[in-house]
Amino acid sequence: MKILAIETSCDETAIAVVEADGDPSKGLGAGEQNAHFKVLGNALLSQAELHARYGGVFPALAKREHAKNLVPILEAALEEAELLHEDTQAIPEETRAAIAKLLEREPGLEEQFFEFVSECEPPAIDVIAVTAGPGLEPALWVGINFAKALALLWEKPLVAVNHMEGHILAALARQEAPSTKHEEPNKSQSEKLEIKNVHMPVLALLISGGHTELVLMKEWLQYQLIGATRDDAVGEAFDKVARMLELPYPGGPEISRLAEQVRANQAEQVRAAYDQTAGFGSGNTPPDLRLPRPMINENSCDFSFAGLKTAVLYLLKNKTDISAGEKQHLAREFEDAVAEVLWKKTARALKETGAQTLCIGGGVSANTHIRRVFTEKIKNEYPDVTLRIPSAALTTDNAVMIALAGFYRALRGEYVQPSDELKANGNLSLASK
Repeated sequence: MKILAIETSCDETAIAVVEADGDPSKGLGAGEQNAHFKVLGNALLSQAELHARYGGVFPALAKREHAKNLVPILEAALEEAELLHEDTQAIPEETRAAIAKLLEREPGLEEQFFEFVSECEPPAIDVIAVTAGPGLEPALWVGINFAKALALLWEKPLVAVNHMEGHILAALARQEAPSTKHEEPNKSQSEKLEIKNVHMPVLALLISGGHTELVLMKEWLQYQLIGATRDDAVGEAFDKVARMLELPYPGGPEISRLAEQVRANQAEQVRAAYDQTAGFGSGNTPPDLRLPRPMINENSCDFSFAGLKTAVLYLLKNKTDISAGEKQHLAREFEDAVAEVLWKKTARALKETGAQTLCIGGGVSANTHIRRVFTEKIKNEYPDVTLRIPSAALTTDNAVMIALAGFYRALRGEYVQPSDELKANGNLSLASK
């Protein structure tokens, strides 16, 4: 099955073509857990630099950029997949009118769309998958309407994908063979992925700019919410604290960079007094730069990061002039506090659920220290639990993960028609308690 996947939930415009196969003869669930994927084409364009001036993603700008970039990104993905073949196509007036109606709210997209599809053959794909939520609704709508238009024109089935399920599946996927083909930025780092030998139950820690939650999968693709943030998402907290420290957007990588500088500069005797792999305690952090670990001892798997963010705010208000060194120490203290809270809550969930696999997904899973903490803690404290963390290329929003989820939903026949009321849902839930 060849899937054309479209992702526009936030500020990345991404399209991928993925060839997938499973073993449906074993039945849903068991057969689906032995699947192989080949990334034929993968194109992504980030808008991060455009949104930097706002200190965060500006929805109207994201929507406009998606409309401007979808056709060139589609062309790039199809060309890489060797599915782009030039040939003049006559579009029936009825179909043209229906597509024009779909794209009327996306300025500039309609003209680009017809110019492109009129000059190329319908590609040899089997299904189109598109992110329906969660995310920024103005951005989601552009991708959904684009997917509907392609499905209508090319007469291909359409599946709607939950963005967070994509993150879970990307975390469960493992590299099957190294790629030497993709060496450009924003290209997939592996041509072949596989999802197999997944030991159930699976506990997923989803950490991003919009989400912080623990989700349990007892049965394949059936989810239960175990814990979630009660206020700010962890990625949001990273960005807000970075802004307080006058660091560039996106803030997460900048905080991590400063924090790693402190760790790298520590003398051996200081390293012995401070457990940097665990990230626990404030160690040699100056007393006036130490931060709380919100809700860490509360008898639940929920999170809270608003208090940690506020603690940084008041700390900076009480310091009229913060030096570069103090800024580094504060970045490390904040990152350590986040890592400690994430681990403690996840460890509680592992004990309560008896999960055999822990996967971590979402943009914040790219954080070096968080990956280090979880790798060491699982190895030392939960040696019977399998840890799966996605490659760096699959931590951010991408279309490959949408293709993975789209494959499973298509395998189950969960198609929607372009004429159906498929809507963008910014608050689409994956699971409930």
